[in-house]
Amino acid sequence: MDKFKTLTSTIVPLPIENVDTDQIIPARFLKATSKEGFGDNLFRDWRYDKQGNPIKDFVLNDPTYKGEILVAGKNFGSGSSREHAAWAVAGYGFRVVVSSFFADIFKNNAMNNFVLPVVVSDAFLSEIFSSVKADPKMTLTIDLENQTIKNNSTGKSHSFLINGYKKECFLEGLDDIDYLLSKKDKIEEYEKKRVAF
Repeated sequence: MDKFKTLTSTIVPLPIENVDTDQIIPARFLKATSKEGFGDNLFRDWRYDKQGNPIKDFVLNDPTYKGEILVAGKNFGSGSSREHAAWAVAGYGFRVVVSSFFADIFKNNAMNNFVLPVVVSDAFLSEIFSSVKADPKMTLTIDLENQTIKNNSTGKSHSFLINGYKKECFLEGLDDIDYLLSKKDKIEEYEKKRVAF
C-alpha cells in the first residue's frame, strides 16, 4: 500500500443522497471473489444503459470531472454490507470519499481497502458542491496527519475524525496483516516475558 499523508486533487461530484451499495456495485457483479475489474462496474446502472452504452450526463462519463476524490451526498454506502462496494470505489481510482454521513459498514470496508472516508458537515459539503459547480478544476487537500480537509477555492478548512489505528495504517501504508508484522519484535518480546501458567 502507498503511504497516505496528504492528497490534493480535483474532485468528482456526486450530489445524490442515500446512495446504497447496490447502486455503487449492483448485486449481479458479486459472484467474483477477486477485486480485479470492480472499478469498471462502479455505478454500473447509472453509467451505462441496458445496451451497455455510456449515459452521457452521468458524472463519471463527463470528461469535465476527474480526480482521486469522490464527493458524495449525505448517507453514502447504506444498504447491504458488501465489501465489493469498497472494491469498486478503490478499483476506479478514488483514494478519498467525502460525505456528511457514511453507513458504518461501508466506512469500515472503505478503510480496509485503503479508501479514506472523510466526514464533513452538511454546510461544508454544500460549499464543496457550490465550488465545483463554479469551477470544475477546483481542488481539495486532505491532510491526514492533521485530520483536515481544505477547499482550496475558498481557503476554508474542516477537521475530520478517524480511528487512531486506521490512521496509523494509512500513514504507514499498512494493511491489518502488515501492521501486525510491523509489531512482530514487540509481540515476541512480550511473549518471552509472559509467565507460563
